[in-house]
Amino acid sequence: MSISQRATTSVPISRARVAAFASQIRTQSVEHDGKTFTKLSGYASTVERGYQRHDMFGPYTEVVSASAFDDTLRANPDVVFLENHTGRAMARTSAGTLTLSADELGLRSEAMLNPTRTDVADLVAAIDDGAVTEMSFAFRITDGAWSPDYTEYRINAVDLDRGDVSAVTYGANPHTSIEARAAGFIAAIDDMGEEQARAALARLQDRFGRAEQPSQVAYLRAAMELEN
Repeated sequence: MSISQRATTSVPISRARVAAFASQIRTQSVEHDGKTFTKLSGYASTVERGYQRHDMFGPYTEVVSASAFDDTLRANPDVVFLENHTGRAMARTSAGTLTLSADELGLRSEAMLNPTRTDVADLVAAIDDGAVTEMSFAFRITDGAWSPDYTEYRINAVDLDRGDVSAVTYGANPHTSIEARAAGFIAAIDDMGEEQARAALARLQDRFGRAEQPSQVAYLRAAMELEN
């Protein structure tokens, strides 16, 4: 498949991603099956609200579609609740202690945590102190597409299975994995033969219009999709 074909269609790409969102995390003590739990509620993702990301070519806007979670939630994914995406699981969907749902705001998380655990007590204290204020989720993109000018990326569908939702101190830095992936991708462009490079450029010119030369950012982001 050519670079331009890949760039102009919505292609399943199965790309791993972590994204964090400012989301008030609520804590409360609840009784369930004769046991006391600490219930943490919040949104691990928002939908239809653009947020800024960066790659090595500069800033762009990313948007999670309102229907992005529909298929994966219907499949009953196995997801765990963590702090900062690391450590021992505090709750899990397969154990019935983590519930995920999607509404008009985004991906809602309700985790029932064991208050006798020291890691749970420490996390609750950090939330109550205002030191931990955001939520995040780890997922795989299964369907996404760039806007024609490559300034917006829309996530149309994700796979949450074997991922996590987390209470986080700060959002994940988007630069690290992007830069490593882009370095190999640029090397691949450098290794193109003249005929292959000219053919790729001609297809991009057909897409953008020969009167408008595609920007280097658009060209490189399109080719990054080819690498995925």
